[in-house]
Amino acid sequence: MKIISKEEAIKLIKDGAHIGMTGFVGNEHAETLSSACEESFLATGHPCDLTLQFSAGIGDSKTRGANHFGNQGMLKRVIAGHYALAPRIGKLIIDNLTEAYNLPQGTVAHMYRAAAGSKPGVLSKVGLRTFVDPRLEGGKLNSRTTEDIVKVMEIDGEEYLFYKAFPLDVALIRASTADEKGNLTMEREAVYCEAMAIAGAAKAKGGIVIAEVENIAANGTLDPRNVKVPGLLVDYVVVGDKDKFNQTFGEYYNPSYTSEVKIPLSALQPLALDERKVIARRAAMELVPNCRANLGIGMPEGVAAVAAEEGIGDSLTLTVEAGGFGGVPAAGLSFGATVNAEAMIDHAAM
Repeated sequence: MKIISKEEAIKLIKDGAHIGMTGFVGNEHAETLSSACEESFLATGHPCDLTLQFSAGIGDSKTRGANHFGNQGMLKRVIAGHYALAPRIGKLIIDNLTEAYNLPQGTVAHMYRAAAGSKPGVLSKVGLRTFVDPRLEGGKLNSRTTEDIVKVMEIDGEEYLFYKAFPLDVALIRASTADEKGNLTMEREAVYCEAMAIAGAAKAKGGIVIAEVENIAANGTLDPRNVKVPGLLVDYVVVGDKDKFNQTFGEYYNPSYTSEVKIPLSALQPLALDERKVIARRAAMELVPNCRANLGIGMPEGVAAVAAEEGIGDSLTLTVEAGGFGGVPAAGLSFGATVNAEAMIDHAAM
């Protein structure tokens, strides 16, 4: 492993490279590296013609996250599960300036694991008879997108969709700390995303793994039980810019997201009384004691806040697809994080 500057890291990304990157809204996203990619492209025109792949939405609906790649000529293709937080990429798609696929978020996460294992792709019933089904649209988002990367397969008389996996040329991942051998821990990250799978998808093809971290530690000082990506899978480490290394796009650091501190639910800010809260409260009324519920982004976020305010949060197990079990899923630009989580697993496993 070699510690390099962000400028040196971007020079390693060749034109036409296939990039996979971590991120869930702003959780565990390598913002320093993403912004440096854009700065380099605007200054030199490189790297360009990139294929960008990400599972969950990455961005703040304005300029951060995947939005850094939303410049004409920078992208040749994008494969993602959620675009609403990256309107700059959305505009490229609408203007027919890049190929683009919208595939199920969890399936994209599993595509990384398949590529890491040198498998051809992912078989799943998810997406059958929806716009992802190639008999309809195949997940293609504009007329420029023509290649079928999703196929229908029949196994033992049952239909499945086959999603082609793509080994990566470059993995852009983030962690809290790297030691001198490149072992990565995530003690200050609110989620784990697919860092291990993305790194594996790059190494399976002979690609490179670049990790953005907050701190460098001496060899032998990290607890091996806390290492989420082993150093043998990490080629380069960049210490992130302090002004870009936020825990989420909504907060610099919240210790309740890492269980460093458990906060009383009464300390959470209640939702303002508006139509969103009324809808969230009506949905919360459908929950019964000891039930398990998964909350998605948008309106469902409010259910967690209402449950906490009503004092029923401890009698439910709420989950979020980023990997959190229990506690209170966060909302807004911190969505994906969980206050007082009981357990946190990686995105693909969830």
